[in-house]
Amino acid sequence: MITTDDAGATVHPDPTREAATIDATERSFDTAGVDPMAFRAVMGSFLTGVSVMTTHVEGVPHGMTASAIASVSLEPPLVLVCVERTTLMADRVQEAGVFALSFLAEDQAELSNRFAVGDREEGESEFAGLTTHTAVTGARLLEGATGTLDCRVYSITDGGDHLVVIGEVVAAEVGRDAPLAYYRGGYGVFRSR
Repeated sequence: MITTDDAGATVHPDPTREAATIDATERSFDTAGVDPMAFRAVMGSFLTGVSVMTTHVEGVPHGMTASAIASVSLEPPLVLVCVERTTLMADRVQEAGVFALSFLAEDQAELSNRFAVGDREEGESEFAGLTTHTAVTGARLLEGATGTLDCRVYSITDGGDHLVVIGEVVAAEVGRDAPLAYYRGGYGVFRSR
């Protein structure tokens, strides 16, 4: 909260102070009137990039398509990824304590579809035929991505039917231009002006 002191000068909060935790379960807002499909459609109207999140447990790799991603902090460098609780990734990232993100390029929609299929086998077969390299944490990074982040888990928080996984970035690499975009259930491309 920004306030003023006795002399009327603006006082900014101390950025080193810990943030307050707000328990939203104590609020009385009625969300029963929000149709889940309408909410999904509205959120689909927000253009996002597409990534593949990878991790490994005892040398067994696993990957998943992820688009609910955001930068959280520069100091330390933190990134947020939302992972559906019912997915294998939810279990694996908690076990591993590490993950990597490969931001897909416009010609990599097939990779997004490949890692979005829920009933595929775990392990090396997920990555068969793909060119990858191993990140510092041991997670896989996909070749041809527009950028990659390698992370150790900083925190995992409840987010309704998802886990909010925050990773501390231990390595980052900028790749090529022309990212893959996702909008209203379909892929597209982004061009800067």
